[in-house]
Amino acid sequence: MSLDGVRVDTSYFTPDTPGRHPAVLLGHGFGGSKDDVRDQAESLARDGYAVLTWSARGFGRSTGKVGLNDPDAEVADVRKLIDWLATQPTVQLDKPGDPRVGMAGASYGGAIALLTAGHDSRVDAIAPAITYWNLSDALFPNGVFKKLWAGIFVNTAGGCDKFEPAICAMYERVAESGIPDAAAEKMLEERSPAAVGDRIKVPTLLFQGQTDSLFTLDQSDAAAKAIKANGAPVDVDWIAGGHDGGNLETDRVQSRVTSWFDRYLKDDKSADTGSAFRVTRTLGATTSSSGETEQRTRGVTEDTYPGLESEQRTVALTGRREQSFANPAGANPPAVSALPGLGSAAGGLAQLSSLGVSVSLDFPGQYASFESAPVEDDLQITGSSTVTVHVKSTTDDAVLFAKLYDVGPDGRQQTLPSQLVAPIRVEGAKAGKDVDITLPAIYHEIDDDHRLRLVLASTDLGYASPATPATYTVSLKGDGLKVPTALSEDRAQTPLPSWVWWLPLTGALIALLLILTGRRRTAAPAAPEPALAEVPLQITDLSKRYAKSTDRYAVKDLSFRVEKGQVLGLLGPNGAGKTTTLRMLMGLIKPDGGEIRVFGHAIAPGAPVLSRVGAFVEGAGFLPHLSGRENLELYWQATGRPPEDAHLEEALEIAGLGDALARAVRTYSQGMRQRLAIAQAMLGLPDLLILDEPTNGLDPPQIREMREVMIRYAAAGRTVIVSSHLLSEVEQTCTHLVVMDHGQLVQAGPVGEIVGSGDTLLVGTAEPVTEPVAEKVAALPGIASAAVTDDGLLVRLDADGSAARLVAELVRLEVPVTSVGPHRRLEDAFLTLIGDHA
Repeated sequence: MSLDGVRVDTSYFTPDTPGRHPAVLLGHGFGGSKDDVRDQAESLARDGYAVLTWSARGFGRSTGKVGLNDPDAEVADVRKLIDWLATQPTVQLDKPGDPRVGMAGASYGGAIALLTAGHDSRVDAIAPAITYWNLSDALFPNGVFKKLWAGIFVNTAGGCDKFEPAICAMYERVAESGIPDAAAEKMLEERSPAAVGDRIKVPTLLFQGQTDSLFTLDQSDAAAKAIKANGAPVDVDWIAGGHDGGNLETDRVQSRVTSWFDRYLKDDKSADTGSAFRVTRTLGATTSSSGETEQRTRGVTEDTYPGLESEQRTVALTGRREQSFANPAGANPPAVSALPGLGSAAGGLAQLSSLGVSVSLDFPGQYASFESAPVEDDLQITGSSTVTVHVKSTTDDAVLFAKLYDVGPDGRQQTLPSQLVAPIRVEGAKAGKDVDITLPAIYHEIDDDHRLRLVLASTDLGYASPATPATYTVSLKGDGLKVPTALSEDRAQTPLPSWVWWLPLTGALIALLLILTGRRRTAAPAAPEPALAEVPLQITDLSKRYAKSTDRYAVKDLSFRVEKGQVLGLLGPNGAGKTTTLRMLMGLIKPDGGEIRVFGHAIAPGAPVLSRVGAFVEGAGFLPHLSGRENLELYWQATGRPPEDAHLEEALEIAGLGDALARAVRTYSQGMRQRLAIAQAMLGLPDLLILDEPTNGLDPPQIREMREVMIRYAAAGRTVIVSSHLLSEVEQTCTHLVVMDHGQLVQAGPVGEIVGSGDTLLVGTAEPVTEPVAEKVAALPGIASAAVTDDGLLVRLDADGSAARLVAELVRLEVPVTSVGPHRRLEDAFLTLIGDHA
């Protein structure tokens, strides 16, 4: 289409069904074209929408200069596209010249949706993603120039001459001085949705990325507050990825956009638009069958959007009262937080922080730090923490970079959530002044025994900072760090279905009937072996055939031994025979050959020595209306053993349920139910505790709690056997391993012997690494070895090495890094042992 002398390249997609349909305009990201949204356009057309896509000025096959969504250029173009839609026989009209139309898009395309909604009242609903509300705030946060991202913007467009001349001149002026001036801020503000925020009054679905140092979560927060104040419905969705990489959740996002338009364009009141607030929690990573790393996520929802400073909790910080540090000449070497341009590849460096790996780097003498005491209860941060500091400089102006680290129990390993940093320009710092700092908004959980570390640095790779050398002196003011803790409490439980109430009672009646009518069948036990009286478990040549088979075995010739105080992990792929082995161990089924001895006594159904064994297999059934304590007391009464033998208080202390024991089980989270089930298995403090998949259905904090329960239990000299498919947890929890495959023993021994030792990292690269480059990496300080792999490098650190310094050196060597992550040693060892059967 020709629009005021500019040719705009468009595509139009219509439904197969006849008649008029709501229309959707789909915008593309910066540097892209209409082709980037073709798949979504075709999907929406199949769902009954007339969809118009276009390439913005200066991109794709469209002509004209890039105006950064100039109201008189790009926004005017879209208004003419709406005019065109109003003339199409396939488009539903609210009135002549006014089509029923929605707009969606990501980044640059999300901003044009917001801007058009503010400039043209014909827009009926919008769904912008990972975009900006105020472009000046995004590129000049707190008066500091975000130079790396700004440079990427210009480069992505094809150079400065691709922009409107006034924009190019502004960029060159700010890039040269390093300081954004009032004219630059005004120019970007006029091209921002915030300039027409009071006129956006349509239903708005906002997606924003957690791993995004370009358009941070505070951009969508400002948009949500402004649009909601206008009386329009607003939902907010924090996705896992962003401009720094990670999982963009494309399928889920597009599905929710379609539902949003179904509700507000088709007027389908039955359409499920989702919760007012949703945030994606990254649980970890797995390796797919194709060898690619895939993140495991789940959604957490809330009926209202909490904002960024909800339910604040004050955390005290300690450190030297006044700390002085240098701003080096030329602001060099700079500290490292986010690495724009590296994170956009699969995985994303910023996403590593959710997996416990940090690529940040602070140089000694160039920062101050203040630290909290260890966190006693998990601390969920949802939003922006705030703190007040006093800043003094030997120069008039100072620029600080504030970041909040999650520090491990050892005090050395630290993670910078989403690799985000807050820049602050302090004018008049020579006289000294108090400064209120708002840290980047994050969604991050601080585990028990971890600490919060506030770092104020003088430089950062992504930003322009003063080149004049100076000394900054900072001290804390006020009560400490204020941390937003919305979503930290256990979420409300879904109402229990009716069968949950009557099923345990039915099961109890059936059990009673079996007891009354059944016959006790016990075999004459073999004589005890005194030499094994102190050995918790000895399995010798154990075999079990499949039913109706003479030569197919579920378990065959299995032998291993478990000593006191060990936490033994039983590993193997599905069908390896793990559960069959555990069922024989508990006397539930009889072996066809071999024997099992517990503390020297042979195991058979009903063997007295089984009283020294506690087991948790496939979950426990609890009466939901009774408290946790009442359930445990009732269970112990059913065993017929004396109450004093239960050691109820000891079991409860190990399980760590605290005050929750007095509450009805129906109010428990999944993690609390699992811990209650473990406490039930520990009643009587059995010398041998058997746990089959105890972490099923738990999120990372709950898994960590279960890990601590097992370690505490074994610490008193008792023995734990755990079967689990979570290899990373087994590696952290277990002292010994037994690996099975096809019913047979593959390997047994201490974890360290099976998985090996060393701190090894996998470095993914955009292109193959040559041997000479690998040799240069291997020669770096802190590197023990470096080897070329199909996807990059396998780097082993020595005692002085760190992931942060490795990344900094790789960037210096111009290695095209796309991802850095821990080498999953147990997973690799397991796959090596099991091979294709895994």
